[in-house]
Amino acid sequence: MEKRLLRGGVHRLGAIDEVGRGSPAGPVCIGLVVIDASVGRPPAGVRDSKLLSPLRREELVPAIEAWAAQWAVGSAEAFEVDEYGITAGLRLAARRALAALSSPPDLVLLDGSHDWLTSPADDPLSGVMDMASTTVPVVTKVKADLTCLAVAAASILAKVARDAVMVALAGEYPEYGWGVNKGYGTPEHLDALRRFGPTPQHRVTWRLPERVAPG
Repeated sequence: MEKRLLRGGVHRLGAIDEVGRGSPAGPVCIGLVVIDASVGRPPAGVRDSKLLSPLRREELVPAIEAWAAQWAVGSAEAFEVDEYGITAGLRLAARRALAALSSPPDLVLLDGSHDWLTSPADDPLSGVMDMASTTVPVVTKVKADLTCLAVAAASILAKVARDAVMVALAGEYPEYGWGVNKGYGTPEHLDALRRFGPTPQHRVTWRLPERVAPG
């Protein structure tokens, strides 16, 4: 699909994927990879980040960064997801990734069937950042993370970046097991929420387990 879009007149194609959408703790992160006609053969072994081991993902990051014409990772923190909602949180993270580029892509390829990147008329992010400066046309593709190499590469960048954040936060909040579960709702994590309650890194507007008083 990327080759078809580039041959069809798109000079700079941005590929986006997200990590952390369903996690009750930590940021949502967006990986962004920009490719053009100048990029060479893609790195061997790139596939959807969920299909790779943590070590293999980390090994692929330098090769992806060297291969892409440009790349960036953007994030929205847990309190921003609480304030604006998860869809707007994804949009905010993606806008931050786009703003980090030296020049915008002509088109963005988005995993899934819903264009959450384009601002709706009632966008809660209006006034938060300059939406006009990071507005680009969007095309969506279901399961693009499995069938489009650039989207898979973006998913790896996002996953490695977010995992590093959660491992660092695990040192501040060791009770929740984030070094292992990366903030997702594992039984261990949910049990810690019942015993200790939420931290500032939790999405408190989500349906979290209620804290149970000791004894």
